[in-house]
Amino acid sequence: MCLGPTGTKLPSLFLPAACQEPCHPQQPCPTSPGGEVDKYLYHMRLSDETLLEVSQRFEKEMEKGLGADTNPTASVKMLPTFVRSTPDGTEDGDFLALDLGGTNFRVLRVKVSDNGLRKVEMENQIYAIPEELMRGSGVQLFDHIAECLANFLDKLQIKDKKLPLGFTFSFPCHQTKLDEVGEGLRIMGMGKGSVPAHPVPLLGPGTGTNACYMEEMRHIDLVEGDEGRMCINMEWGAFGDDGVLNDIRTEFDREIDMGSLNPGKQLFEKMISGMYMGELVRLILVKMAKDGLLFGGRLTPDLLTTGHFETRFVSAIEKEKEGLQKAHEILSKLGLEPSHEDCVATLRICQIVSTRSATLCGATLAAVLRRLRDNKGGDRLRSTVGVDGSVYKKHPHFARRLHKTVRKLLPDCEIRFIRSEDGSGKGAAMVTAVAYRLAAQHQARQKILEPLKLSHEQLLEVKERMRIEMEKGLGKETHAEATVKMLPTYVCSTPDGTEKGDFLALDLGGTNFRVLLVRVRNGMRRGVEMHNKIYSIPVEIMQGTGEELFDHIVHCISDFLEYMGMKGVSLPLGFTFSFPCQQNNLDEGILLKWTKGFKATGCEGEDVVGLLKEAIHRREEFDLDVVAVVNDTVGTMMTCGYEDPYCEVGLIVGTGSNACYMEEMRNVELVEGDEGRMCVNMEWGAFGDSGCLDDIRTEFDVAVDELSLNPGKQRYEKMISGMYLGEIVRNILMDFTKKGLLFRGRISERLKTRGIFETKFLSQIESDCLALLQVRSILQHLGLESTCDDSIIVKEVCTVVARRAAQLCGAGMAAVSLSLSLPCSFSTVLQETVKELSPKCEVTFLQSEDGSGKGAALITAVACRIREAGQR
Repeated sequence: MCLGPTGTKLPSLFLPAACQEPCHPQQPCPTSPGGEVDKYLYHMRLSDETLLEVSQRFEKEMEKGLGADTNPTASVKMLPTFVRSTPDGTEDGDFLALDLGGTNFRVLRVKVSDNGLRKVEMENQIYAIPEELMRGSGVQLFDHIAECLANFLDKLQIKDKKLPLGFTFSFPCHQTKLDEVGEGLRIMGMGKGSVPAHPVPLLGPGTGTNACYMEEMRHIDLVEGDEGRMCINMEWGAFGDDGVLNDIRTEFDREIDMGSLNPGKQLFEKMISGMYMGELVRLILVKMAKDGLLFGGRLTPDLLTTGHFETRFVSAIEKEKEGLQKAHEILSKLGLEPSHEDCVATLRICQIVSTRSATLCGATLAAVLRRLRDNKGGDRLRSTVGVDGSVYKKHPHFARRLHKTVRKLLPDCEIRFIRSEDGSGKGAAMVTAVAYRLAAQHQARQKILEPLKLSHEQLLEVKERMRIEMEKGLGKETHAEATVKMLPTYVCSTPDGTEKGDFLALDLGGTNFRVLLVRVRNGMRRGVEMHNKIYSIPVEIMQGTGEELFDHIVHCISDFLEYMGMKGVSLPLGFTFSFPCQQNNLDEGILLKWTKGFKATGCEGEDVVGLLKEAIHRREEFDLDVVAVVNDTVGTMMTCGYEDPYCEVGLIVGTGSNACYMEEMRNVELVEGDEGRMCVNMEWGAFGDSGCLDDIRTEFDVAVDELSLNPGKQRYEKMISGMYLGEIVRNILMDFTKKGLLFRGRISERLKTRGIFETKFLSQIESDCLALLQVRSILQHLGLESTCDDSIIVKEVCTVVARRAAQLCGAGMAAVSLSLSLPCSFSTVLQETVKELSPKCEVTFLQSEDGSGKGAALITAVACRIREAGQR
């Protein structure tokens, strides 16, 4: 075991293979003459603490490069590449690639086959670039490249084919698009892409060094948009140009830099890349020889000549079995007469120089991977790193040392390294192939979604058709054939602020229902105080007999009264009954048909108030004065009317959808009298049942309707309400997946399950503030293994479906006056649509708070006020 100059244990990766015997702490290592190599290179042997510090500094430089304000002064430029996705194995076709990065360049033809084997075939030709062209004008250089490309196409007899081309241009570039560098160079047109399944950083320790990785768009200030991810070309060779590495740079690093073509630039690259590794070893050998520590103090012209100790010599000398022999051969060719100790010392120097290179490379890569882990919001990361470059591939220990450093700095992360095969040529073709795949898939998806995107003209037509159906529903002679029934509610007045008293309310409109106690106060303490309890309705009762349903409701009322300590009190009651009813009085509602999954027998055609009273009498525990039966939409209007006396329209867009408004009595032909106004319950969910919306219904609407409990009924409701939007989205996702446009064409059993995609998920995903990471989390909760590409697509589908629903709802509202509001983007689109379709109407929006419960009580309060005043 060898010890360093301070007695510290040297890691085995620093030691020659021949070093087996333990050394005394105070004795110089016999394989390191006089211990002088360790003294000279002590500052090149970086501790774990130093590497962690370098990693953290690099992470800060990444942040600076990504920021719009800090990028101009950042040394690590973090350049956007506009590459938004990695291959998924479905790419197919013929592509050309140019690979320009040195004195030679290549033209390649790459055939990608989507046959399940992900086969890639390549043909290529290398062309030289004369020095006068390298130093001449850009026009001359690119004319030469074009001539070589034409020669290659002639040779393969494909000059008449128009093949997509990718261009590997291995120089720092400011990209503005995937197919545009700076101002002068355009290669091909691309469609917008998306993001990879797993982050795949790529680095290339070779002649030079650089890395790229997939960054979240929300962190890239230099590019507009927050959706998805984009590959960032880090240009990390310039790390340290601002002085942040000065404390670990050695005199040899400074000498390398001063003798380079670009002093003060690419300082990190000069510490780790293949172009400089051999030269670093040469400078150390020269310095130690001058100090009489090597070669008997003798120097030769070859050893003193820049570039004569090549990086490939470092790789050869570090080979396990033949390293010392190679050292002797190489040193002898440089005109030296090396002793065994000189060869061992040279091996030691090569080890320390190459180890520093590998560990520094690992420290910066660890910063990149740590950022990917943090972007994903977890404690662990599972990722793959693609690596190219001559040093990584040819040096016998570089890769192992790099991997070890990364794993030491990120012990909880599972990192896999894959060697790239011809990344510069094949890679450019694959970027092109991915871009073409994404463009084709995007086009296919847009074609499917196009029917869901309604034009202004289509919305105007919907508005006009709604007006026609409203008029039919109001007319005595046309009412029977009307789909929009325009039912009188016998609510003829809104609150005036003088209402007071305690009232009970029932709210029945779905699988749960509520019982409420509502205390209405007037005067200085004007306001409404509510207490309520929620009860569930089992499916067997929803679809059993009417007697069972109303007995269950009365049982729950009894429980609530006992809960409130009011078992013996008789209070006025308002009944919110959110199903189509024909009302002949405020306290009489004939159920026309069940909706929302209810099928209780013996109810349709009956007065629901009568059914409720009969159930109360059967229980013989209490009596209630049922003053009003109302629809939840009417309750919504009344609740808002208590706050704003100008409110005269109500709208519900929830599990189902409906609207009501105050209509002039002279237009309500189903009720006698022309004086005043009455609230009309539109029951607009059935709009379209006559076929008048068939031209805008899509295959997905038809599929949802056919598998519903009431096929052919409530068609408008099925296009806009919460019960159905999630199912529309699921059907679209299924179609995308079957066509290979989503989830990599893999249809999971969960996705096949009806109702799995609830509307609440649609609302969450469609929210502007929700990051893609959270979208993926929602999809995973649903058992859908998604990539970031998939998340973007799902979010787009949710947005399109929700926007259409809001527009259709707005078109319906544009047919009447409106005074309400709804939360989130749905509300915004609805309001925009109303304003667009009814530009002459001044509409204000007020969100109802508990319209169905509080509203029923307020209607009861108004009725009691009017009754007490003798005006009924």
